[in-house]
Order: sequence, then structure tokens, then C-alpha cells
Amino acid sequence: MTAPTLAPNLKGTAAAWRGRRRVLLAPITVTPTKPLNPSHIKGLLWTEVMYKATRLLADVTYRYSHTTYHPTEQTLGFWEHLDRTVGDGDYSSLTEEQIGELYVGYRSTAWRAPVATLRPYAEAVEHGWVHPASVQVLKLWSRHYAELGLHDPGLLRHQPPAFGLEEVVAALEELGLCLDQRTWGGPVYLDLSGNGLPLRQIIGADGRPNYLACALRELMPLAPAHDEVVLLYDCELDLDYRLLERVLSLLGPSVWRVPLGRVPIDGEIRFARQGGWQGYGAGDLLAAARREDHDDAVMRLGMRLYFIAMLGQGPRQPFRHDLLRKALARAARLLAAAQHDATADPDVDMPRHPEHAYIDPYRLTSSLLGKQRHAPTVGFLTEVYL
Repeated sequence: MTAPTLAPNLKGTAAAWRGRRRVLLAPITVTPTKPLNPSHIKGLLWTEVMYKATRLLADVTYRYSHTTYHPTEQTLGFWEHLDRTVGDGDYSSLTEEQIGELYVGYRSTAWRAPVATLRPYAEAVEHGWVHPASVQVLKLWSRHYAELGLHDPGLLRHQPPAFGLEEVVAALEELGLCLDQRTWGGPVYLDLSGNGLPLRQIIGADGRPNYLACALRELMPLAPAHDEVVLLYDCELDLDYRLLERVLSLLGPSVWRVPLGRVPIDGEIRFARQGGWQGYGAGDLLAAARREDHDDAVMRLGMRLYFIAMLGQGPRQPFRHDLLRKALARAARLLAAAQHDATADPDVDMPRHPEHAYIDPYRLTSSLLGKQRHAPTVGFLTEVYL
């Protein structure tokens, strides 16, 4: 195979700063196997505000493709588990919670399907197939997105990455960052040891890719066309994203990492595979807000005030229903006091950074809560938060 041609390093050139910056926003995806819990909602709302605020100042590509990450064992293994234990059931009537319980059951078992069993699933994914259980989850998430006022980046669309696995290997070899041991029956490693970073397996000896391999398939072909790449991700995956940052920076853009801490529930950080999200899913929180008779604008702004400004970037603040209610009440007051100007003025409303074009959601959103801040305009709130 011919190695893909990689763009030269463009950082620091005058051309890169001429006109509007080109920003690639690449948040971590949520596997469509369970309900959206508070940690997921936090990541989605941080991404949303960053996207809507930054696009007032720059040309932003929001890349969020479930297609890219379906080939991981986490997803394919669950689908195989469903077909083996449930069979051809009708998933269209199930709730997120019911499908999530099936996922928790799968992750609690020791059985993992061999690669040969998962290969037909992986091949079907490349041609646009998604298991009916995950289709149902994505449909339910689409409703939550609409109610929360989130941009839909293509939850139900087939969005394959431009690179296949072999193209990733070839591109990494061109950069001198690949240790391919498949000739001897071994795995493929991303090799950044020359940069003081550890070897990281990306393709197993059995040919199975991990999450990092999928991210490289997605982002390596996209990065050279942008001046900046912003990676929003779970802080538990910090090492993988440090490696990803280094690879993408060699392709031209400035790369920025924004790690987000998970949201503790009852003082404990829980993983979706363990359950414990009952009563805290997106549907539950939205239903609770509706019971308070909040309209869409109050609910959307209040959710953003809480999950961005009040919870902050790290994992220290636990989820609290009472503080979410206070955030909704604060949102109602902000909207009532908003200046009736239909336009958003980035020069007034945006806390810019001297080094990067993207807008920090925490700085921007927490500024709305400051006592000395001028009242935001209706146009600004509509453009960025509603």
C-alpha cells in the first residue's frame, strides 16, 4: 500500500494566522449502549458551548462520529452478546435504562467473543450497519439532544473515517512512529518513545483495534486541514490523549487537550458498565426540570450553568439535585434581565485567549454568574446557550 501523503508542519506560519482560524473540535464519543449519565451530559454541554461560542470567531468543524468507534470490542462484543443471549428481539420498544441493564449484564460476565466471531460485525459497520439496540439508544439520545438544544453532529448518520487501519499504520510509519510486529505474530504499537512517552498498543496481535487506533483513523486525515485541533475527553484517558496530541501536532495544527473529570454520584465516581445511573440519566433530569414548569430556554441555560460553571472542569464536585434547581432559577433570572439586543458581539462577550482560538466554556459560562458582569444580550444567550 502507498503511504498517505502528510501535510508539512504549518505551525507558526503567517498564513496560519491570516483571517479566521480553522478549528477542528473532536470530543470523545459516548458508546450507545446505555443512558446518558451526568458525566456524559457534562461532556456534551462543554462541547456544545465551546462549539457555538468559537464559531462566532472561527471556522469550526465539529467531528463526532459513532461509526468510527463502533469497531472497538466494547461495542462489537456487546452486540454479539445480545445476538447470542437475546436473539432477534424487538429493541424499538426498550428504554435506554433497559438496554443499559443488558450492557451491565454483558460487562459483568467473563466471556469475550473471539475476533473471528466479531469480524462480520466489524465488516458490517464499515458498510453502515448498526445493531438495532444501539439504533434505539441513538434515537432516544436524539430526542434528548433536541430538548437540550444540542447540535446534532450526526448521531444516526453513517460517518466512516477517511483512513482504514492499514492507512494509519502506513502514516505512522512515514512519521517514524510505528512498531509493527505483525510479521512475527505480534501487535502494532504507536511508538513515541523518542518523545519520552511509552509504547502504546493500537492493534492487537489478533488484529483488533482499540479506541486510540480508531481515533487515529478519524483525526489523522482531518488534522492537516485545520489550524487548531481541540480534544475534549474523559480525564481517565489522559495518556492516550497525550499520545494523540503529539501525533496530530506533527501533521501541522496546534493541538489542545481539554480533559474533563467525571461527575461523582453520592460521593462515588461510577462507570456506566457498573450501573448506578438509575434516576440520574438525561431523561430523568429533563423530566425533573419539566415538573418545575421551566420553559426550554430556562432549562437549556440552567443545565449549562450547572454542568459547566458550577461543576467545573475537574471531578471534585458531586452531582446535586438542589444545586441544579438553583441553576435553573438563576437561568430564569438571567433571561429576564437580558438586554433585548438580537445580536451577539464577540468583542464584548468572549473571554479570548492569546494562544488559541477556541473559547473556554468554563471562563465564559462562569462569567455569567459574576455580580459585576454586564447583563448579557438576548442575542448572545441565543447564539451560545439556547
